[in-house]
Amino acid sequence: MARAHTLGFPRIGAHRELKFALESFWSGATDEATLQETGRALRTRHWALQAQAGMDYVTVGDFAWYDQVLNTLALLGATPTRFRFDCKQLSLADYSALARGSNAHFAMEMTKWFDTNYHYLVPEWTPDLAFDGGIDWLFDEIVEAQAQTHRVKVVLLGPLSLLYLGKIKSGLAHKLDLLPRVLAGYQRVLKRLQAAGVEWVQIDEPILALELDEAWRDAFAPTYAELAPVAPSLLLTTYFDEVSTHAALLRDLPVAGVHLDLVRGAGQLDAFLADWPQDRVLSIGVIDGRNIWRANLDAALETLAPLHARFGDLLWIGPSCSLLHVPVDLAHETKLDDELKSWLSFATQKLDELALLKRALNGEIDAIQPQLAAARAALETRRNSPRIHNGFVQKRLAEVTDAHTRRAASFDTRIGRQQAKWKLPAFPTTTIGSFPQTAEIRRARAAYKRGEIGHLDYLERMRTEVRLVVQQQEALGLDVLVHGEPERNDMVEYFGEQLWGYAFTANGWVQSYGSRCVKPPFIYGDVYRPEAMTVGWSQYAQSLTEKPMKGMLTGPVTMLQWSFVRDDQPRATTALQIALALRDEVMDLEKAGIGMIQIDEPAFREGLPLKPRDWPQYLDWAVRAFKLSAAGVADETQIHTHMCYSEFNDILPWIAAMDADVITIETSRSDMELLDAFGRFAYPNDIGPGVYDIHSPRVPQVADMMRLLTKARGVIPDARLWVNPDCGLKTRNWAETREALANMVLAAHLLRQQAVLDQQVA
Repeated sequence: MARAHTLGFPRIGAHRELKFALESFWSGATDEATLQETGRALRTRHWALQAQAGMDYVTVGDFAWYDQVLNTLALLGATPTRFRFDCKQLSLADYSALARGSNAHFAMEMTKWFDTNYHYLVPEWTPDLAFDGGIDWLFDEIVEAQAQTHRVKVVLLGPLSLLYLGKIKSGLAHKLDLLPRVLAGYQRVLKRLQAAGVEWVQIDEPILALELDEAWRDAFAPTYAELAPVAPSLLLTTYFDEVSTHAALLRDLPVAGVHLDLVRGAGQLDAFLADWPQDRVLSIGVIDGRNIWRANLDAALETLAPLHARFGDLLWIGPSCSLLHVPVDLAHETKLDDELKSWLSFATQKLDELALLKRALNGEIDAIQPQLAAARAALETRRNSPRIHNGFVQKRLAEVTDAHTRRAASFDTRIGRQQAKWKLPAFPTTTIGSFPQTAEIRRARAAYKRGEIGHLDYLERMRTEVRLVVQQQEALGLDVLVHGEPERNDMVEYFGEQLWGYAFTANGWVQSYGSRCVKPPFIYGDVYRPEAMTVGWSQYAQSLTEKPMKGMLTGPVTMLQWSFVRDDQPRATTALQIALALRDEVMDLEKAGIGMIQIDEPAFREGLPLKPRDWPQYLDWAVRAFKLSAAGVADETQIHTHMCYSEFNDILPWIAAMDADVITIETSRSDMELLDAFGRFAYPNDIGPGVYDIHSPRVPQVADMMRLLTKARGVIPDARLWVNPDCGLKTRNWAETREALANMVLAAHLLRQQAVLDQQVA
């Protein structure tokens, strides 16, 4: 009998219950006991959904208060030693300080989880880490699940992936130097799991989808030789890409099963079948864990049926990866029309799809024919719907040439003309775009959506907020201003709502990090901009000040990456359609007198394939899409872009090829570490390294910022250096924002004085 399971389930709740409970706890409005009760209720509900759908095991260990990597560190007793927390006695306040920072500590660095929009907290490797045990939260959750009579499969991040994803902070020549201590920590955990009656441990090693060097590949066999004897049955889990180059290695590891992602690695199965051990579970990920389209169950059964005939009850069926990356439940959607809704499948529905496949393989195919027929009908309707294709968009895209993707003059020529026009001081100050989204703004937006206030009333309330933001920026002394984006619910959703080919859900929330949730739109058809989206707001804001006002747009690659993308044409085609729509907006902003335009691409690196051999194809079309959106303006119009929480070292030639006049990047959490690569590469255009971590409640002092800026001056020529926060300020409150930006402006003034003194000395 084939078995079904999920690699993980969204932890936030269908209505973002975890988000609101966390933020209430962080604000001091509720206590730890109240937060714990919310967590228990969510886990109970999610395990019940899995059991009721027909999963053979419920997955325990996928719940985290902030991040699963931080959970693993706390479980092992390996949180950063600079915090001096006792992991065995870790409170949720301590845990939150690790993730968010505090007045006493900088937060842990955060970056993207492989090529997803989920952010994980980066382990800090130092020689004094003990890995001698920490919190018992995982074991408490196992007791909870067993008390509810569930069969438990525990999920753990594997030791080699944990080590690989961290950063050496001091005293180590190689991350693998810590492996003996890491293995001792994992052995203690696995022994306890076995003693707790756990049958299976899903041990995730996603780094196998990367191109690993010999040292990392060679570490797998001895690692699992040490873990397997003391562990429950181990299901070694891979995802996000194919791992066929490791087929022989995975066959020989002393594990009880292996999971393969056949969505992202569709062609890898044959490499494993020839010599697969007869006693080894093969778990097949056939349901897409990263997109929201309804599955082609007939195609999945064509793949699974011969495998079931060969492997019988050693065949497991699962999603391609954890369902963390999709919304919780389509049943809560009231905003979508019936046709669009029939094309979709969220996490709860993906459990049902897994159960249908399991039932079909186990001899119940006649009983489920109505469900299979409904799935076929939905796929056929989507394939033939007139909503999908737009001849005008397709014709326009076919007419794009290389000339559409080139600025008229070189950067050196452009920057001279821009400096003559704007006359900015040395080390100009600006922000990334958004300002605090206050309760008043949210109430007004909600009232407008409910029809309680009219359009003109809403417009005036948002204009009042724009006036406030402009006044505050002028009072603070910032050099380049923004309008604050009070009218924008989200940097992708706002634009997608105004583009044809996009659709939106009411409750399709997905966790990005911690309590931060996003509601990605889905792109179902050809993309087109019917009318201007931002021009009126930027034009109004510019009318309030003599200082330059940046127009703010989300770039084509980020619009693509932070959406659920149609799967019936190449992603490159969809990206270029979005770029054409944004090009129209850029040109209209310029015509309206907006001479600085920021086209944000925080997801640019996120889209990078996991294997370097696949990079050039992606980077070529990603750069082309950005340049298509930006290249139509005059030399005097300054194009900015912004990127955050990404490792840029390997792709700097392509970032330079984007040819933005100014790039702002996140650097404060890494203590300007990310900037080193820009210096080694000799990045040719202007750079604004972030000096203020906006994801932490900690307000940086002038001395903190001066230290970072002094480091930046060692890498970037003074004439190319801007001063700005790491990211937008929408998640901060006004008191924090004013204090931090005042400190930032003062730091820039002090830096100008220091530069003058340096010139005099020279």
